[in-house]
Amino acid sequence: MHIKVNNKWTDSSFDQLLELLQSAFPEENRAPSSHYIAKKKLKKIGLGYESIHVCKNDCILLWKKHESLQHCPICRESRWVNKNTKGKKVAHKVLRYFPLTSRLQRLYYSRHTAKNMIWHNTGRSEDGAMRHPVDGSSWKEFDMKYPNFSKEPRNVRLGLAADGFNPFGNMSSAHSTWPVVVTTYNLPPWLCMKESSFMLTLLIPGPNSPGKDMDVFLRPLVEELKHLWNTGVRTKDAATNTFFTMKAMLLWTINDFPARSSLSGWSGQGYKACPTCNEDTPSCRVTNKIAFVGHRRFLDPNDPWRTSLEFNRQHETRVPPIQFSNEAIKAQLDCLPTRTPGKHPDFGGVRENGKISS
Repeated sequence: MHIKVNNKWTDSSFDQLLELLQSAFPEENRAPSSHYIAKKKLKKIGLGYESIHVCKNDCILLWKKHESLQHCPICRESRWVNKNTKGKKVAHKVLRYFPLTSRLQRLYYSRHTAKNMIWHNTGRSEDGAMRHPVDGSSWKEFDMKYPNFSKEPRNVRLGLAADGFNPFGNMSSAHSTWPVVVTTYNLPPWLCMKESSFMLTLLIPGPNSPGKDMDVFLRPLVEELKHLWNTGVRTKDAATNTFFTMKAMLLWTINDFPARSSLSGWSGQGYKACPTCNEDTPSCRVTNKIAFVGHRRFLDPNDPWRTSLEFNRQHETRVPPIQFSNEAIKAQLDCLPTRTPGKHPDFGGVRENGKISS
C-alpha cells in the first residue's frame, strides 16, 4: 500500500498486482486479493479511519447524536448532494478522522520505541543548550504546574500542525484541503521531527478552507485529546513488560499566520493582526496595505536605533508589549460574542447591525 501511494498507482493496477501475487503464492495463502480487502486488513490493525459527514455549510458534524439526521439542524440543508437519488447517496462533505490513541499505544508495544519514548527523561543532556522542547521554558513551566502528569515520563506530549494545500498540483484551480498532523515530543530530536513520526489525525475536505469553522472539524480530535488528558488509556510497556495508564497533552500548535487565524480565531489581517501586541499593535496604512512598524520597541532601552531618524523620522520610546497571563487571555475570550458556526448567509456568523457576518 505504501508503494502504491508513493507511485500513484490506480486501484485497478494495484488489483492486478495482487491477483498476480495470489497466483504466484502457494494455495490457501492469506495475501489480500484486491485493494478493498487490503484496506480492510489494515483497518483491523488500527490503520483505518472514520468517515464523518459534514454539513454543506460547515455548521456541524453529522456525528454521534446527529449521525442519523438527514438535514443540518442549524441551516436545514440536506446532507446529500442529491437527496432524491435512488441509488447510493453522496454526502456534500466527508471528514476523514484517523484515531490517535491506538497509534500512541503502539509506540510502547516495541521495546525499542518504548525506550525512545522516555528519552526526554533519561537521555537528554542538561548543559543549558536548547536541543529539544524539553529544554524550553514551556515544557518546564508545564512540569511545575502539573506534577502528577510529569512524574510519569511515559505520558505523551504532542504538537499539532495544520495548513491547507492544493492536492491536485494545479495552481490555476482554487482548492484547499487541510491535513491536521500530530507529532510526539517524547522522542529524541533526531526522531520526533522525522516524517515517519508524524501522525495524520484529520483530513479536512475542500474545496474551500474551513476558515473560522475550524473548531467544527477539530471536534473528534479535541474529544479524544480530552479523554487522553482526563482519563488516559491502559497501555502495555514492552520495555518493562508492565502496564500503565498512558495520558497525553497538547503542548502547542505550529502554523503560519493564516492557519493560526483559523485555529485561534484571532484575525490574521487588519490593524490588530499581531496576537502578541494585542490591542497595542503598532500598525499603519501604506499604499493599499497595512504595515507593522513597531519592531524597534523590542530593542534595549539604550539601543542607538531607538533614537535614529532613518527609519520613519521618529524616535521610538515605547516599551515591548506586556505578556498576557492565562487569566487575562481567558478574560478576553469570555468577552467575545457567541458565534453560530457555519457559512450559510442566514444562519452562520456573528450578528452585527442586523446582518450576519461569517
